[in-house]
Amino acid sequence: MAAEPIPHWPGRMVGSVHVRSTPDGAPEQAVFVHGLAGAATNWTDLMDELKDVVTGHAIDLPGAGHSPAPEDGDYSVAAHARAVIGLLERTGPAHLFGNSLGGAVAVRVAAERPRLVRSLTLISPALPDLLPRYGPVRVAAAATPRLGEWVADKLRLVPAEQRINASFAMVWANVGAVHPVRLRDAVEELRRRDDLPYAGAAMIGSARGIVAEYFAEYFRRGADSLWRCAARVQAPTLIIHGRHDRLVRPAMAAKAARTFQQVRLVLLPRAGHVAMMEMPSVVAAEARRLIGETRLGNAPLTG
Repeated sequence: MAAEPIPHWPGRMVGSVHVRSTPDGAPEQAVFVHGLAGAATNWTDLMDELKDVVTGHAIDLPGAGHSPAPEDGDYSVAAHARAVIGLLERTGPAHLFGNSLGGAVAVRVAAERPRLVRSLTLISPALPDLLPRYGPVRVAAAATPRLGEWVADKLRLVPAEQRINASFAMVWANVGAVHPVRLRDAVEELRRRDDLPYAGAAMIGSARGIVAEYFAEYFRRGADSLWRCAARVQAPTLIIHGRHDRLVRPAMAAKAARTFQQVRLVLLPRAGHVAMMEMPSVVAAEARRLIGETRLGNAPLTG
């Protein structure tokens, strides 16, 4: 069995959100944004790999993890982006990381506040796709009025262990590689969230937020649609996809290569949707390269 994983980083409230941070002392700052149904703890192992080069701050998005529900009940991508910007305004310019929904949030942040983002690392970002996989179709169903609430109520009747095993089987390429301690942590966290009165609304609201971005991209074509935001991103960008991603098509990397101004693409043959959890040392090596290029003022090369 693999060595015992490290404990999750300690957290504290920073304004209206909960943030987990590595110890101070590294020369630069980094902010990490999780995906739908995730939390700051998704980044524990990657933050450990990078703690000598960046002081990491992993945010629990509003209503997720240990962050309370937002007072206005707004779980849109734009609202999540405002929460991340609030944290960046405290840390100062930082290297920004995002996974899945967090990747979409990070793109909007980098487009809107370029001076706060030194580099951008996106891991299976949930950018709009006309050919979504099964997972995004399920998200759309959960976001449907009334149906989403009905599904959430029914899911709460399913044992936490069963729900976590199904979730991990969806996002990991090899669910057998998940350390038992991480499985136990996830089950305990889900049980805690089951007791929160806003947990279901937060999940459904965030799902509706990402679905709204898909509609905005392909039906309204607004100037602030996510792919148009991607085209405005000035920061050097690294995009990592897992070949076994069941939620986001790795083929979307080709569109990213045509859209982002300065981008390098990495396809991991043995990863799924959460490469930073599945192979943190590999993702860390790619992130270190990007951070080094940023320091030298060199743009990453596509490919």
